[in-house]
Amino acid sequence: MSKSELIEKIADECSLAKKDVKAALEALASVGHKEMKKSGEFLLPGFAKFIVVKKPATKERTGINPFTKEPTVFKAKPARKMLKVRPVKAAKDAV
Repeated sequence: MSKSELIEKIADECSLAKKDVKAALEALASVGHKEMKKSGEFLLPGFAKFIVVKKPATKERTGINPFTKEPTVFKAKPARKMLKVRPVKAAKDAV
């Protein structure tokens, strides 16, 4: 489902203008971004919980290709932040 399809479905169900629904979705996204940057998590009630996870840097290491049995070198990875999404119980029960 694309963003425009989502806006159209919400507008039809709630009998609102598409412009108003689009503004509300954009406001929700901006609030979510700010909250995740500030506290590291954002709860969208009835849908999911978004959590920022900090992955540490990894060093370069050697290993063996399981198919060819040749030694290979795995590149180092820098430290990074990843986003995990955990559905809430209501969303799990709906599926």
